[in-house]
Amino acid sequence: MTKIYLINISGQDKPGLTSSLTSILSAYDVRILDIGQAVIHDTLALGMLVELPSGTELSPLKKDLLLRAHDLDLTIRFQLITHGAFAEWVSKQGKDRFLITLLGRMITAEQLSRVSAIIARHGLNIDRIERLSGRKSLAQSKADTRACIQLSVSGAATSPDRMRADLMELTHELPLDVAFQRESIYTRNRRLVAFDMDSTLIQAEVIDELAKLAGVGEQVTAITESAMRGELDFKQSFTKRVSLLRGLPESRLREVIDCVPLTDGAERLITTLKSLGFKTAILSGGFNFVGRRLQEQLGIDYLHSNELEIADGVVTGSVSGAIVDGARKAELLQEIAAKEGLSLDQVIAVGDGANDLPMLNIAGLGIAFHAKPLVRQTAQHAISTLGLDGILYLIGVRDRETEG
Repeated sequence: MTKIYLINISGQDKPGLTSSLTSILSAYDVRILDIGQAVIHDTLALGMLVELPSGTELSPLKKDLLLRAHDLDLTIRFQLITHGAFAEWVSKQGKDRFLITLLGRMITAEQLSRVSAIIARHGLNIDRIERLSGRKSLAQSKADTRACIQLSVSGAATSPDRMRADLMELTHELPLDVAFQRESIYTRNRRLVAFDMDSTLIQAEVIDELAKLAGVGEQVTAITESAMRGELDFKQSFTKRVSLLRGLPESRLREVIDCVPLTDGAERLITTLKSLGFKTAILSGGFNFVGRRLQEQLGIDYLHSNELEIADGVVTGSVSGAIVDGARKAELLQEIAAKEGLSLDQVIAVGDGANDLPMLNIAGLGIAFHAKPLVRQTAQHAISTLGLDGILYLIGVRDRETEG
Protein backbone atom coordinates (compact mmCIF):
# COMPACT_ATOMS: atom_id res chain seq x y z
CA MET A 1 0.00 0.00 0.00
CA THR A 2 1.16 3.52 -0.72
CA LYS A 3 2.09 5.84 2.15
CA ILE A 4 1.07 9.45 2.59
CA TYR A 5 3.22 12.06 4.33
CA LEU A 6 2.80 15.71 5.15
CA ILE A 7 6.11 17.53 4.65
CA ASN A 8 6.48 20.95 6.27
CA ILE A 9 9.41 23.16 5.27
CA SER A 10 10.36 26.54 6.76
CA GLY A 11 13.26 28.96 6.62
CA GLN A 12 14.66 31.95 4.77
CA ASP A 13 13.13 32.22 1.33
CA LYS A 14 15.34 32.39 -1.74
CA PRO A 15 14.99 31.56 -5.45
CA GLY A 16 15.25 27.91 -6.41
CA LEU A 17 14.13 26.28 -3.16
CA THR A 18 11.04 24.60 -4.59
CA SER A 19 12.94 23.35 -7.62
CA SER A 20 15.73 21.96 -5.46
CA LEU A 21 13.39 20.09 -3.13
CA THR A 22 10.94 18.77 -5.71
CA SER A 23 13.81 17.45 -7.85
CA ILE A 24 14.55 15.03 -4.99
CA LEU A 25 10.88 14.07 -4.73
CA SER A 26 10.74 13.44 -8.46
CA ALA A 27 13.64 10.96 -8.20
CA TYR A 28 11.39 8.84 -5.95
CA ASP A 29 8.35 9.15 -8.26
CA VAL A 30 6.40 10.98 -5.56
CA ARG A 31 2.86 12.16 -6.27
CA ILE A 32 1.88 15.58 -4.87
CA LEU A 33 -1.67 15.47 -3.43
CA ASP A 34 -1.80 18.99 -2.01
CA ILE A 35 0.57 21.93 -1.70
CA GLY A 36 0.53 25.37 -0.12
CA GLN A 37 3.10 28.09 0.37
CA ALA A 38 3.29 31.45 2.11
CA VAL A 39 6.14 33.93 2.46
CA ILE A 40 6.06 36.52 5.25
CA HIS A 41 8.95 38.98 5.56
CA ASP A 42 11.09 36.71 3.33
CA THR A 43 10.41 33.71 5.57
CA LEU A 44 9.05 30.63 3.82
CA ALA A 45 6.37 28.23 5.03
CA LEU A 46 5.85 25.41 2.51
CA GLY A 47 3.65 22.39 2.99
CA MET A 48 3.30 19.39 0.68
CA LEU A 49 1.03 16.38 1.08
CA VAL A 50 2.71 13.59 -0.88
CA GLU A 51 2.08 9.95 -1.74
CA LEU A 52 5.03 7.56 -1.95
CA PRO A 53 4.72 4.71 -4.46
CA SER A 54 3.92 1.27 -3.08
CA GLY A 55 7.11 -0.38 -1.80
CA THR A 56 9.02 2.91 -1.43
CA GLU A 57 10.35 3.59 2.06
CA LEU A 58 10.56 7.04 3.57
CA SER A 59 14.06 6.64 5.02
CA PRO A 60 16.20 7.24 1.89
CA LEU A 61 13.91 10.05 0.70
CA LYS A 62 13.93 11.62 4.15
CA LYS A 63 17.73 11.43 4.31
CA ASP A 64 18.11 13.14 0.92
CA LEU A 65 15.64 15.89 1.81
CA LEU A 66 17.26 16.52 5.20
CA LEU A 67 20.69 16.85 3.61
CA ARG A 68 19.37 19.27 1.02
CA ALA A 69 17.46 21.21 3.69
CA HIS A 70 20.68 21.51 5.73
CA ASP A 71 22.50 22.91 2.71
CA LEU A 72 19.70 25.42 2.17
CA ASP A 73 19.43 26.32 5.88
CA LEU A 74 15.85 25.05 6.04
CA THR A 75 13.89 23.18 8.68
CA ILE A 76 11.92 20.17 7.47
CA ARG A 77 9.42 17.93 9.29
CA PHE A 78 7.59 14.75 8.23
CA GLN A 79 4.21 13.48 9.44
CA LEU A 80 2.59 10.18 8.44
CA ILE A 81 -1.03 10.58 7.34
CA THR A 82 -3.26 7.51 7.56
CA HIS A 83 -5.43 6.59 4.59
CA GLY A 84 -8.47 7.04 6.83
CA ALA A 85 -7.45 10.59 7.71
CA PHE A 86 -6.75 11.33 4.06
CA ALA A 87 -10.18 9.98 3.02
CA GLU A 88 -11.86 12.16 5.65
CA TRP A 89 -9.95 15.20 4.36
CA VAL A 90 -11.08 14.47 0.80
CA SER A 91 -14.70 14.10 1.92
CA LYS A 92 -14.70 17.65 3.33
CA GLN A 93 -14.12 19.32 -0.03
CA GLY A 94 -17.87 19.83 -0.42
CA LYS A 95 -18.18 21.90 2.77
CA ASP A 96 -19.32 25.51 2.85
CA ARG A 97 -16.63 28.03 1.94
CA PHE A 98 -16.63 31.74 2.70
CA LEU A 99 -14.40 34.77 2.26
CA ILE A 100 -14.09 37.16 5.20
CA THR A 101 -12.39 40.44 4.38
CA LEU A 102 -11.07 42.79 7.09
CA LEU A 103 -10.59 46.42 6.05
CA GLY A 104 -9.36 49.45 7.95
CA ARG A 105 -6.58 51.98 8.32
CA MET A 106 -4.70 49.28 10.22
CA ILE A 107 -5.29 45.67 11.25
CA THR A 108 -4.64 44.94 14.91
CA ALA A 109 -4.26 41.75 16.91
CA GLU A 110 -7.45 42.56 18.81
CA GLN A 111 -9.42 42.85 15.57
CA LEU A 112 -8.15 39.53 14.24
CA SER A 113 -8.69 37.89 17.62
CA ARG A 114 -12.32 39.03 17.80
CA VAL A 115 -13.06 38.04 14.19
CA SER A 116 -11.41 34.63 14.50
CA ALA A 117 -13.35 33.97 17.72
CA ILE A 118 -16.61 34.55 15.84
CA ILE A 119 -15.44 32.22 13.07
CA ALA A 120 -14.67 29.46 15.58
CA ARG A 121 -17.94 30.00 17.46
CA HIS A 122 -19.87 29.36 14.25
CA GLY A 123 -18.04 26.10 13.56
CA LEU A 124 -15.80 27.29 10.74
CA ASN A 125 -12.06 26.88 10.25
CA ILE A 126 -9.59 29.37 8.75
CA ASP A 127 -7.87 27.69 5.79
CA ARG A 128 -5.86 30.60 4.42
CA ILE A 129 -5.03 34.22 5.28
CA GLU A 130 -3.77 36.66 2.64
CA ARG A 131 -2.82 40.32 2.74
CA LEU A 132 -4.42 42.28 -0.10
CA SER A 133 -3.11 45.73 0.85
CA GLY A 134 0.39 46.81 -0.09
CA ARG A 135 3.46 47.04 2.14
CA LYS A 136 3.44 50.26 4.14
CA SER A 137 6.28 52.21 5.71
CA LEU A 138 6.04 52.80 9.46
CA ALA A 139 6.77 56.44 8.72
CA GLN A 140 3.59 56.77 6.65
CA SER A 141 0.67 58.52 8.33
CA LYS A 142 -1.89 55.97 9.52
CA ALA A 143 -4.66 58.28 8.31
CA ASP A 144 -3.42 57.77 4.73
CA THR A 145 -2.95 54.00 4.84
CA ARG A 146 -5.20 51.15 3.74
CA ALA A 147 -4.98 47.76 5.39
CA CYS A 148 -6.77 44.62 4.29
CA ILE A 149 -6.48 40.90 4.90
CA GLN A 150 -8.70 38.19 3.46
CA LEU A 151 -9.54 34.98 5.30
CA SER A 152 -10.70 31.87 3.44
CA VAL A 153 -12.78 29.80 5.84
CA SER A 154 -14.68 26.55 5.53
CA GLY A 155 -16.90 24.16 7.43
CA ALA A 156 -20.55 23.54 8.16
CA ALA A 157 -21.74 27.00 9.11
CA THR A 158 -24.34 26.87 11.89
CA SER A 159 -26.03 30.07 10.66
CA PRO A 160 -24.39 32.27 8.01
CA ASP A 161 -26.92 35.06 8.61
CA ARG A 162 -26.22 35.06 12.35
CA MET A 163 -22.51 35.03 11.69
CA ARG A 164 -22.80 38.01 9.36
CA ALA A 165 -24.77 39.86 12.04
CA ASP A 166 -22.12 39.05 14.66
CA LEU A 167 -19.36 40.36 12.39
CA MET A 168 -21.36 43.51 11.61
CA GLU A 169 -21.92 44.10 15.31
CA LEU A 170 -18.16 43.94 15.82
CA THR A 171 -17.67 46.81 13.36
CA HIS A 172 -19.66 49.07 15.69
CA GLU A 173 -17.14 48.39 18.46
CA LEU A 174 -13.85 48.54 16.53
CA PRO A 175 -12.48 50.78 13.73
CA LEU A 176 -12.89 47.96 11.24
CA ASP A 177 -15.06 46.86 8.32
CA VAL A 178 -15.74 43.17 7.78
CA ALA A 179 -17.24 41.67 4.62
CA PHE A 180 -18.62 38.13 4.72
CA GLN A 181 -19.21 36.46 1.34
CA ARG A 182 -20.05 32.92 0.37
CA GLU A 183 -17.30 31.79 -1.99
CA SER A 184 -18.64 30.92 -5.42
CA ILE A 185 -17.86 31.16 -9.11
CA TYR A 186 -19.16 34.75 -8.98
CA THR A 187 -16.93 35.97 -6.15
CA ARG A 188 -14.19 37.10 -8.55
CA ASN A 189 -16.46 37.29 -11.58
CA ARG A 190 -18.45 40.46 -10.94
CA ARG A 191 -18.94 42.53 -14.08
CA LEU A 192 -21.21 45.50 -13.30
CA VAL A 193 -21.02 48.10 -10.51
CA ALA A 194 -23.93 50.48 -9.91
CA PHE A 195 -23.45 53.55 -7.73
CA ASP A 196 -25.72 55.93 -5.98
CA MET A 197 -24.40 59.43 -6.65
CA ASP A 198 -25.01 61.85 -3.77
CA SER A 199 -22.87 61.06 -0.69
CA THR A 200 -21.50 58.03 -2.53
CA LEU A 201 -19.66 59.06 -5.71
CA ILE A 202 -19.64 62.68 -4.57
CA GLN A 203 -19.23 64.19 -1.10
CA ALA A 204 -22.50 66.11 -1.00
CA GLU A 205 -26.25 65.95 -1.39
CA VAL A 206 -26.82 68.09 -4.48
CA ILE A 207 -30.37 69.04 -3.51
CA ASP A 208 -29.03 70.43 -0.23
CA GLU A 209 -26.44 72.50 -2.11
CA LEU A 210 -29.15 73.87 -4.43
CA ALA A 211 -31.32 74.65 -1.43
CA LYS A 212 -28.55 76.76 0.10
CA LEU A 213 -28.37 78.79 -3.11
CA ALA A 214 -32.16 79.18 -3.05
CA GLY A 215 -32.14 80.30 0.60
CA VAL A 216 -34.09 77.25 1.85
CA GLY A 217 -31.15 75.19 3.07
CA GLU A 218 -32.35 74.40 6.57
CA GLN A 219 -35.82 73.26 5.47
CA VAL A 220 -34.48 70.99 2.74
CA THR A 221 -31.67 69.55 4.88
CA ALA A 222 -34.15 68.54 7.57
CA ILE A 223 -36.34 66.73 5.03
CA THR A 224 -33.29 65.08 3.39
CA GLU A 225 -31.94 63.72 6.66
CA SER A 226 -35.32 62.33 7.64
CA ALA A 227 -35.72 60.64 4.24
CA MET A 228 -32.21 59.13 4.32
CA ARG A 229 -32.97 57.65 7.73
CA GLY A 230 -36.00 55.94 6.22
CA GLU A 231 -38.49 58.01 8.21
CA LEU A 232 -40.22 59.52 5.17
CA ASP A 233 -41.36 58.10 1.83
CA PHE A 234 -38.70 59.09 -0.72
CA LYS A 235 -41.07 60.28 -3.47
CA GLN A 236 -43.08 62.48 -1.16
CA SER A 237 -40.03 63.97 0.52
CA PHE A 238 -38.26 64.45 -2.81
CA THR A 239 -41.25 66.24 -4.33
CA LYS A 240 -41.49 68.50 -1.30
CA ARG A 241 -37.79 69.36 -1.38
CA VAL A 242 -37.73 70.06 -5.12
CA SER A 243 -40.76 72.36 -4.79
CA LEU A 244 -38.75 74.54 -2.41
CA LEU A 245 -36.23 75.20 -5.21
CA ARG A 246 -38.79 77.05 -7.34
CA GLY A 247 -37.36 80.27 -8.80
CA LEU A 248 -33.66 79.33 -8.54
CA PRO A 249 -31.88 80.70 -11.66
CA GLU A 250 -30.59 77.99 -14.00
CA SER A 251 -27.24 79.80 -14.19
CA ARG A 252 -26.57 78.93 -10.55
CA LEU A 253 -26.56 75.19 -11.22
CA ARG A 254 -23.04 75.54 -12.57
CA GLU A 255 -21.87 76.63 -9.12
CA VAL A 256 -22.88 73.25 -7.71
CA ILE A 257 -21.23 71.30 -10.52
CA ASP A 258 -17.96 73.15 -9.98
CA CYS A 259 -17.79 72.87 -6.19
CA VAL A 260 -18.95 69.32 -5.41
CA PRO A 261 -15.89 67.06 -4.76
CA LEU A 262 -15.55 63.41 -5.69
CA THR A 263 -15.48 60.92 -2.85
CA ASP A 264 -12.05 59.70 -1.78
CA GLY A 265 -10.98 56.74 -3.90
CA ALA A 266 -13.66 57.21 -6.57
CA GLU A 267 -11.30 57.88 -9.48
CA ARG A 268 -8.95 55.01 -8.56
CA LEU A 269 -11.89 52.64 -8.23
CA ILE A 270 -13.54 53.56 -11.54
CA THR A 271 -10.24 53.56 -13.44
CA THR A 272 -9.40 50.10 -12.11
CA LEU A 273 -12.87 48.73 -12.80
CA LYS A 274 -12.71 49.96 -16.39
CA SER A 275 -9.27 48.39 -16.87
CA LEU A 276 -10.72 45.08 -15.65
CA GLY A 277 -13.60 45.23 -18.12
CA PHE A 278 -16.38 46.17 -15.69
CA LYS A 279 -19.44 48.15 -16.74
CA THR A 280 -20.44 51.01 -14.44
CA ALA A 281 -23.70 52.81 -13.77
CA ILE A 282 -25.03 55.74 -11.77
CA LEU A 283 -28.53 55.05 -10.41
CA SER A 284 -29.43 58.13 -8.43
CA GLY A 285 -32.30 59.99 -6.87
CA GLY A 286 -30.22 63.10 -7.57
CA PHE A 287 -30.09 65.18 -10.73
CA ASN A 288 -28.92 64.54 -14.28
CA PHE A 289 -27.07 67.84 -14.63
CA VAL A 290 -24.50 66.59 -12.09
CA GLY A 291 -24.70 62.97 -13.24
CA ARG A 292 -23.80 63.92 -16.82
CA ARG A 293 -20.70 65.75 -15.60
CA LEU A 294 -19.62 62.68 -13.61
CA GLN A 295 -20.40 60.37 -16.51
CA GLU A 296 -18.12 62.39 -18.75
CA GLN A 297 -15.39 62.82 -16.14
CA LEU A 298 -15.24 59.18 -15.00
CA GLY A 299 -16.37 57.36 -18.14
CA ILE A 300 -19.53 55.89 -16.59
CA ASP A 301 -21.44 53.61 -18.96
CA TYR A 302 -25.02 54.13 -17.73
CA LEU A 303 -26.73 57.08 -16.08
CA HIS A 304 -30.24 57.21 -14.65
CA SER A 305 -31.28 60.08 -12.38
CA ASN A 306 -33.87 62.85 -12.18
CA GLU A 307 -34.20 65.68 -14.73
CA LEU A 308 -34.67 68.99 -12.94
CA GLU A 309 -37.31 70.95 -14.85
CA ILE A 310 -36.22 74.37 -16.12
CA ALA A 311 -38.54 76.96 -17.72
CA ASP A 312 -37.68 80.51 -18.76
CA GLY A 313 -34.22 80.16 -17.21
CA VAL A 314 -35.39 79.21 -13.70
CA VAL A 315 -36.12 76.02 -11.76
CA THR A 316 -39.86 75.28 -11.77
CA GLY A 317 -39.89 73.22 -8.60
CA SER A 318 -40.64 69.97 -10.43
CA VAL A 319 -38.81 67.20 -12.28
CA SER A 320 -39.50 65.86 -15.76
CA GLY A 321 -40.62 62.25 -15.99
CA ALA A 322 -40.88 59.58 -13.33
CA ILE A 323 -38.93 60.04 -10.10
CA VAL A 324 -35.99 57.66 -9.64
CA ASP A 325 -36.68 56.22 -6.19
CA GLY A 326 -35.52 53.03 -4.47
CA ALA A 327 -37.85 50.72 -6.36
CA ARG A 328 -36.91 52.30 -9.67
CA LYS A 329 -33.19 51.90 -8.90
CA ALA A 330 -33.71 48.16 -8.39
CA GLU A 331 -35.68 47.91 -11.65
CA LEU A 332 -32.99 49.79 -13.57
CA LEU A 333 -30.28 47.57 -12.09
CA GLN A 334 -32.10 44.47 -13.33
CA GLU A 335 -32.62 46.03 -16.76
CA ILE A 336 -28.94 46.94 -17.17
CA ALA A 337 -27.82 43.50 -15.99
CA ALA A 338 -30.16 41.84 -18.50
CA LYS A 339 -28.90 44.11 -21.28
CA GLU A 340 -25.30 43.16 -20.45
CA GLY A 341 -26.21 39.46 -20.27
CA LEU A 342 -25.30 39.26 -16.59
CA SER A 343 -26.74 37.44 -13.61
CA LEU A 344 -27.53 39.63 -10.61
CA ASP A 345 -24.90 37.57 -8.79
CA GLN A 346 -22.37 39.34 -11.01
CA VAL A 347 -23.59 42.78 -9.97
CA ILE A 348 -22.28 45.11 -7.25
CA ALA A 349 -24.47 47.93 -5.93
CA VAL A 350 -23.15 50.76 -3.74
CA GLY A 351 -25.15 53.36 -1.84
CA ASP A 352 -25.60 55.17 1.46
CA GLY A 353 -29.32 55.89 1.90
CA ALA A 354 -32.54 54.03 2.65
CA ASN A 355 -33.64 54.44 -0.98
CA ASP A 356 -30.58 52.42 -2.03
CA LEU A 357 -31.58 49.33 -0.06
CA PRO A 358 -33.75 47.76 -2.80
CA MET A 359 -30.82 47.66 -5.24
CA LEU A 360 -28.32 46.70 -2.53
CA ASN A 361 -30.47 43.75 -1.53
CA ILE A 362 -30.88 42.27 -5.04
CA ALA A 363 -27.23 42.68 -6.08
CA GLY A 364 -24.82 39.81 -5.67
CA LEU A 365 -22.68 42.18 -3.61
CA GLY A 366 -24.55 45.06 -1.96
CA ILE A 367 -22.34 47.58 -0.16
CA ALA A 368 -23.49 50.32 2.21
CA PHE A 369 -20.86 53.03 1.86
CA HIS A 370 -20.38 55.38 4.84
CA ALA A 371 -24.09 54.81 5.27
CA LYS A 372 -26.78 55.88 7.68
CA PRO A 373 -27.25 53.46 10.64
CA LEU A 374 -30.44 51.89 9.24
CA VAL A 375 -28.78 51.17 5.90
CA ARG A 376 -25.58 49.87 7.45
CA GLN A 377 -27.50 47.43 9.64
CA THR A 378 -29.68 46.19 6.77
CA ALA A 379 -27.17 45.89 3.91
CA GLN A 380 -25.13 42.75 3.23
CA HIS A 381 -21.80 44.60 3.55
CA ALA A 382 -20.61 48.00 4.71
CA ILE A 383 -17.52 50.15 4.24
CA SER A 384 -17.10 52.98 6.73
CA THR A 385 -13.34 53.17 7.37
CA LEU A 386 -11.90 53.53 3.84
CA GLY A 387 -12.64 55.36 0.60
CA LEU A 388 -14.59 53.98 -2.34
CA ASP A 389 -11.54 52.14 -3.63
CA GLY A 390 -11.86 49.84 -0.62
CA ILE A 391 -14.43 48.04 -2.77
CA LEU A 392 -11.55 46.65 -4.82
CA TYR A 393 -10.56 44.48 -1.86
CA LEU A 394 -14.04 42.93 -1.80
CA ILE A 395 -13.55 41.64 -5.34
CA GLY A 396 -10.11 40.30 -4.46
CA VAL A 397 -7.95 42.99 -6.10
CA ARG A 398 -4.56 43.48 -4.42
CA ASP A 399 -2.85 46.86 -4.19
CA ARG A 400 0.16 45.55 -6.09
CA GLU A 401 -2.11 44.76 -9.04
CA THR A 402 -3.18 48.41 -9.38
CA GLU A 403 -0.10 50.37 -8.35
CA GLY A 404 3.12 51.04 -10.23
